[in-house]
Formats: sequence, C-alpha cells, structure tokens
Amino acid sequence: MAENVVIPVSKIRRPRSTPKGRAVDPVAREEIARLLEGAPRGAEYLIENLHRVQDRYGHLSAAHLAALAEAMKLAMAEVYEVATFYHHFDVVKEGESAPAAVTVRVCETLSCRMAGADALLEKLPKLLGKDVRVIAAPCIGRCAEAPAVCVGHNAFGHATEGEVKKALAEGKVRAPALRPHTYADYRSQGGYKTWVECLEGGRDVEAVIKTLEDAGLRGLGGAGFPTGRKWRIVRAEPAPRLMAVNIDEGEPGTFKDRHYLERDPHRFIEGMLIAAWAVGIEDIYVYLRDEYHACREMLEQELAALAADPPAKLPRIHLRRGAGAYICGEESAMIESIEGRRGMPRLRPPYVAQVGLFGRPTLEHNMETLFWVRDLIEQGAEWFASKGRHGRKGLRSFSVSGRVKKPGVHLAPAGITVKELIDEFCGGMQEGHRFYAYLPGGASGGILPASMGDIPLDFDTLQPYECFIGSAAVIVLSDKDRARDAALNLMHFFEHESCGQCTPCRVGTAKAAQLMHAKKWDQGLLEELSVAMADASICGLGQAAPNPIRCVVKHFPDEI
Repeated sequence: MAENVVIPVSKIRRPRSTPKGRAVDPVAREEIARLLEGAPRGAEYLIENLHRVQDRYGHLSAAHLAALAEAMKLAMAEVYEVATFYHHFDVVKEGESAPAAVTVRVCETLSCRMAGADALLEKLPKLLGKDVRVIAAPCIGRCAEAPAVCVGHNAFGHATEGEVKKALAEGKVRAPALRPHTYADYRSQGGYKTWVECLEGGRDVEAVIKTLEDAGLRGLGGAGFPTGRKWRIVRAEPAPRLMAVNIDEGEPGTFKDRHYLERDPHRFIEGMLIAAWAVGIEDIYVYLRDEYHACREMLEQELAALAADPPAKLPRIHLRRGAGAYICGEESAMIESIEGRRGMPRLRPPYVAQVGLFGRPTLEHNMETLFWVRDLIEQGAEWFASKGRHGRKGLRSFSVSGRVKKPGVHLAPAGITVKELIDEFCGGMQEGHRFYAYLPGGASGGILPASMGDIPLDFDTLQPYECFIGSAAVIVLSDKDRARDAALNLMHFFEHESCGQCTPCRVGTAKAAQLMHAKKWDQGLLEELSVAMADASICGLGQAAPNPIRCVVKHFPDEI
C-alpha cells in the first residue's frame, strides 16, 4: 500500500485573488463607468465605446482599455486588436507618452498632393510647435478643395498654414454645424409622401422593383450590381432581414456621398425607407466614415426629428461610426466593423445577401444608390434611363478633382467622356495646364492617357482597357504631372490601407511600392507581384492594387 504523500504548504495552489491578465486600475474603472453610463455594452458597441473614450481623453490608455474590457465583459486581447486596427484610435502603451491634445491630419493622397500637401506636411510641425501633432493621412473626402486637412474634428479644404494656425488659435477643433434641407423643409415640400404611399398600399412592390430594373439603376458605390435584382435576391431570403448602408466613401477622389448628404439627407433617408419596405426589413444600420463629423452630427439631429414626428411607423435605424479604415468600404468588412470587430473582409460564399450582418440576410447599399430611389419611382424609369449619352443609360455623379477649373460633384449623363466632362462641366483645364491623363475611377480604377479621353465613362465600358469607373471618382492630371508618380502615391495608399489579412495584398503592396521607387522599374517582377495580388487577394483592395502599375507600363512606357 502506497505511503501517504505529504505536500508542503508552500506547494499548495491557492485561488487567485484577482483574475488573470492586467489588473484594472480603480481610477480607470470609475472613469469608464461614468463614461459608459446609459450606453449599451454589447460586443457590437465596442467601436462606439472606444470612440467615447478617445473623444473624452484624446487617446486610449492601457488602463482605460483594460477597464473597458472589464465593463463590456470582453477579453482584453479582443479590445486591443480592434483599437489598434483603426487609424483614428490612438493607443498608448504603458510607459508611453500620450499624443498631443490636438491632431492635425493632412491628406497626402493624390489630389491633395498635387495641390501642395507635401509643403503643408513639411511646414506645419515647425509652425504649430510640439503641442500639436501633425500627421499625414489618407483621403478625407474633400478632394475638390485640395489640399484638405482635419484639425481635430474640423475638416476643411483649400488649407494653408495660416488657415490651420487660425483654426487652432480660435479653438475650431469641432466640426462646424451644417445647414441642410431639414426634416421640416422636406416634409413641407411633399417629402416622404412616396414612402407613405408604399406603406399604405398605393404602390406595389413588384411595380417598384420593376421600375428600378427598367431604369437600369446600379449600385453607385463602385460594384455596379443591378439594384432591382439585389432587392429581389434579399427579399427571397428568410426573415428577419437587415439593411446596411455604406457611407464609408474612402476611395481617393470620391466625395459625392458627402456632397448629397450635406445638402439633402432626407431624400436618401426616404429611399432607404422605401427599400426597407420593399425588401421587408425592420432594422437598418447606417455606417458613416469617421472623417465626416459634421455629417454625423447633422444626421443624428435629422433622424431624431424624423423619429419625433414620423409620417408612418419607422423601422429601427442605427447610426454607426467608422474609425478610419478604407477597407471598411468593402461590404463584408463594413459588416464586421458594425459588429464591433476589425474591418477584415469575409471569404465568399456565403454572400452578405444570404449571411450578412449578425448572420442574417442583408441588403447592402451605397448611400447615393438610395438617394435616387424616390425620384425614380415618382418620375418613372424612362426619365432616368433617357439621360445617358453614347448609348448608355442614366445619370452619374462624378466626383472630379485635379487640374480642372471647377472641381466638385457634377451630375452628368452616364457615358459622357472625360473630355466632354472637363469641357462641359468643369470649365476646362486650369490655366497653364494641358490635359495629360486621368483616373476614371479613383485609386483603384487605373490611369489612362489623354489620347484615350473619348471612352464613355460608365459601368462595363472601361474593362476592355483594364480600368473601371467604380464610384465615378475622376482625377485629372496635366502635363505638370507624371503617371508613374501618381501610381506610386496610390500604391503607398494601398499599402497603408491593406487590412493585412491576406499575404498577397499585405506583402505585395509594400513590395510593389518599394520597387516603384526605383529609377527604372523592374517590369517583370512588378508584373509577377501584380498577378499574385490580383489572383490571390481576398477582396477588391488587393485585386485592384495592380491597376495603376499595369496602366503606367502599358500607356506611359517612357516614364519607367
């Protein structure tokens, strides 16, 4: 029989007095408790609550992250990985100094760089001193007013050193209030009448969807999927069905959604409500990019006004705030972000129409697509379809920036050529500049020479030239620019904005940017990288990243 084994008291494992991991600082626990008072604490609200901390303290300290994890009953690793994924969250590790109280973000993407962003980035740190942090930022959606900056939450264009200094001196670090077409204005002019008619049986779902199909309305966020067909697909899925509205608009050169939202938000909201009625949706999630602070505050006010005096029973509308990640313009990455996680694209299938937000069938739409729904129903398919040019149907909102006299959002016939767009809508080229090249679809859509400026701009017309229109972000270059420099700027953008999930995109964009700095490009190696990125990346970022390289090699061989 075995002898009794005596275990020394020193070897006995006693229960822990505290949980494993970082101990929560009592002061931080109390601060977070006060900050979250009355706020939801479900996992889907992690990004919203991180914003609460960032807005209050100007950064995310290790102590506050630990306290937030405890308050939301999440693992510290989950909170940390989300906080460090998004550009607008300033995570301060233990022992590190907090950033300056005010951050000035200077857009360094193509249109702003052409307009002098480099000089601002060089001069502002010396001018503003150590109490202000100046950093380069990707596109902030003000390309027509290049160069653009964001002083705290106050974004503005045509920025100069003097204007930035003045904004700081006057404490203008909050977004200025917008004065849109308000809820009262919209209702007084017959707004929401069409939605109410739909709810009360005055309009038939099949007839409404058929109108969208006959008009040829396609997704105006860039993918161009037929709107009516999308409604049919999601409507056929089992309830409950959800809707996700994408206003992330991070594509360099794109600002049309902000333009319409600032001026006439209820036209978009009515289109959104009509879509919810047609597809049978009770919960709508509106995802708005964080750079649009003024739009968010305005939209909160206008949605509150609608909810206070609704013309009919409303579905539940949830407004969610991005945190600075271009990748969240991709529909599944946006859904991940709405659910409180890192914005990493999902593998397909299943598609979001079947398994989307919170695992439910989801109707995903760009804001501008919904903006046109009311007018299409009221005025008919022929009204919209007849507006095209060169054999194309409909209207397109072109975000035009670069070397033209009148940059901005120009509503023009689908199928217009870039030469016609410049001459008829943009007042021609700037003085002293000759049309040299253009980007028909923002950073992802490729670069074409002026000699190819007679191609109709629309879905499907640019693919034969290995380009696409995307969200119709047209950036015009002149003889003062070089296509290879533009391509390098865009590749740095892709490198910065890659979510890092897949190796072809994460490594490929970084390696391509490095190779493109060479005086003479290694075309063979760049094409090898391009094939890997285009064929093996999970989402459109990596798949489209080679477009600028291939366009320069094909159309501007003298520059490489």
